[in-house]
This record gives sequence, C-alpha cells and structure tokens, in this order.
Amino acid sequence: MENNEELLLTKDGLEKLEKELHHLKTVKRKDIAARIKEAIAYGDITDNSEYEDAKNEQAFVEGRIITLEKMLRRARLLEKSDNDALYVALGSVVKLKEKKSGQNFEYTIVSTAEADPTEKKISNESPVGKAIFGLSVGSEVEVKVPVGTMSYKIEAIN
Repeated sequence: MENNEELLLTKDGLEKLEKELHHLKTVKRKDIAARIKEAIAYGDITDNSEYEDAKNEQAFVEGRIITLEKMLRRARLLEKSDNDALYVALGSVVKLKEKKSGQNFEYTIVSTAEADPTEKKISNESPVGKAIFGLSVGSEVEVKVPVGTMSYKIEAIN
C-alpha cells in the first residue's frame, strides 16, 4: 500500500532518518556484501547457512532503504509558529499531570515515524497524543490506555 501523505518531521527526526539511510547505504551494504562473498568462498551455497543469513539480512536492509527513501521523499520539516505554545501540536513539549497520582510527565509530540517512548517522544496518533492534540494549558482529558482510564491536566506547552 503506497502512502503519499506528507510526513511531518521535526529537525531531529529528519536528521535521524537521513543518518540511518546513510549508514545503511555506506556501511551495512558493504558489510553484507563482504559476508556474502565470504560465504560463497566456502563452496556450495545450497546448504550454506552463512550465505542464507547474509542474503536475508541483505533483503531486510534493502527493504529498509526503500522505506526510508519513500519516507524522506514525503517528508516536510515541521516549523515552529507563534501558536505552538498555545496549543498542543506536532513538535510541542507538553507537561502533563496525572490527576489521581499527581505524577508529572513530559512528552514531545511527534509523528508516528519519530515516536520513541523511551525518549519521551509520543505520536500524535497514540492514545495520549490524540487526546491532548489541539488542546491548551489547563485542559483536562481522560485517556483510555491498556491499564484503564487515566486523567491528565495539561500543565505547560513549549
């Protein structure tokens, strides 16, 4: 399925995708080619697990290169505007307070392509991202998450 929608990316997200693509094209391709050449040197490739592993990795890497190239063709760099601190938008850093526990959370709202919860980057399509998108400081939302329903208040937007 071809997706021709524009892909909004932050500057960091765009650089990360470009860096990964460069690494795959310049380093991984050469490594895999060397592994294939070495495996072929062992002789008969019909029962050669090293050859099979290298070919499988090659297929994965080539698929990822195609995916990244398509993403980068659709990419548009997200630019900050004056309204970014007023409403939750892509690129916003949002401070939330979970109402029941009082626990504070800080997330950067990014596109699905950039989402990485370990880096506190959540997608605008995630349950929390969807619920707070377009809202302003002081807004309260309830979000259905796998563990139940959570209530948040937006404390700040940067």
